[in-house]
Amino acid sequence: MSENSAERIGGWLIAPLAWLLVALLSATLAVFLYAGALISPQTLPAIRALSQGNMILWGLSFLFAAAMWYYTFWLTIAFFKRRALVPKHYIIWLLISVLLAVKAFAFSPVSDALALRQLLFPLLAAALLAPYFRRSARVKRTFVNP
Repeated sequence: MSENSAERIGGWLIAPLAWLLVALLSATLAVFLYAGALISPQTLPAIRALSQGNMILWGLSFLFAAAMWYYTFWLTIAFFKRRALVPKHYIIWLLISVLLAVKAFAFSPVSDALALRQLLFPLLAAALLAPYFRRSARVKRTFVNP
């Protein structure tokens, strides 16, 4: 099919696009916070003073934040180009978001109420948007470009 035969992004697809754009903004802020900690003269000595295990965990968190930012950015571009692989990758992206929220819920030293709130939105988004991307005829007609 040509690019002109695909439907435009509209209707209920605005909600997943909005969720994706908000997640991109959030991931961008997270990467900036990590980068700011790496270049700040006040926090760099504190990071170096961590035990090796904690430093590895901090580095892994930074790598996961950067990887999630890149994947979200790539998916946003593919969404606007209406690529055929968007529905599958959007569902994968939702599942990764849920896994990261579960990780934060289980391992972060924050209150259970805050962690539960952070877990609620990715779970709700995955529960609503994954079936929509799997079964919607609108999604099948919109994302047709190679």
